[in-house]
Amino acid sequence: MNSDQFRQDFPEFADPSKYSDTSVNLWLTLGGKTLDPDRWCDYLDLGLELFAAHNLSLAAGNQLASTVGGTPGQIKGPVTSKSVDKVSVGYDSGAAVLEGGGFFNLSTYGIQFLQIARMVGSGGIQL
Repeated sequence: MNSDQFRQDFPEFADPSKYSDTSVNLWLTLGGKTLDPDRWCDYLDLGLELFAAHNLSLAAGNQLASTVGGTPGQIKGPVTSKSVDKVSVGYDSGAAVLEGGGFFNLSTYGIQFLQIARMVGSGGIQL
């Protein structure tokens, strides 16, 4: 797996000035060292890409926080409510997260990754 294929499959990460090849390759390499090819089989490339996308999206949030004077690396969950003056918004984040997903529930890529990770290598079902 390489950054060119990743960018083709996930065009939202195509901008190398925002998502450097170094960063993309860092997460693809780490995924390659942690995801068992015998377990992931045909899903390995997708797993690597979702793993990288999840970590890149979290890193982008950290970069944005740093740019606007915030503290990068702060843990935040999904927005559940926010109000400004007389306008408010809330989200049912429980409907979109996976039970026990922890860190992977912090991005849609992480949720997709974890959903597939829970399926691969589970073996057949006998009725």
